[in-house]
Amino acid sequence: MRFKQSKLLERPTIDQFDFSFHASRKKQKNLILGLMDLEFIRQKKDIVLIGNPGVGKSLLAKTIAYAATQEGIKTLFTSAMDMINQLIAAQDGHDLLKKLKTYQSPDLLVCDEIGYLPLGKQGSNLFFQVISARHEQKSTIITTNLPFAQWGNIFDSTSVATAIADRLVYNSEILIMEGKSYRKKV
Repeated sequence: MRFKQSKLLERPTIDQFDFSFHASRKKQKNLILGLMDLEFIRQKKDIVLIGNPGVGKSLLAKTIAYAATQEGIKTLFTSAMDMINQLIAAQDGHDLLKKLKTYQSPDLLVCDEIGYLPLGKQGSNLFFQVISARHEQKSTIITTNLPFAQWGNIFDSTSVATAIADRLVYNSEILIMEGKSYRKKV
């Protein structure tokens, strides 16, 4: 039941994660395996996965999310743009509070692909509302191709970007995933 609610489209497991492909994966293997015990969710910690496209950020986030569903943890997987588009549509339809709860209530929210497209003022404000409500209450996993110093390019203002980053890094694990695209390997 939790898997269906999670909006995950696949069921990846940690044995599918190739630790030998990148030096950064080898170096972070123990940390990554440690995250699989899901204790960070009980501790209401966040995870930020930063790296170039194709280095395994989304796969790792989905793997953790799938493991959480298997433990009965309420989990939701979404892309950043899908979440923002859903929230904007709800705001336009005067149903924003209900839709915000969709993203604020799961014990684990995975927000994939932050940084590929700018969110604009409305999207930035909505994203801030979700992150602010979840801060120290629920766990969030963010995947992004941009380091924090460039988040001003994603969000409408540097102050909003700083406020979001500050909440995400306060009680979190940050993994910098380096290397070439895994997709080019196949």
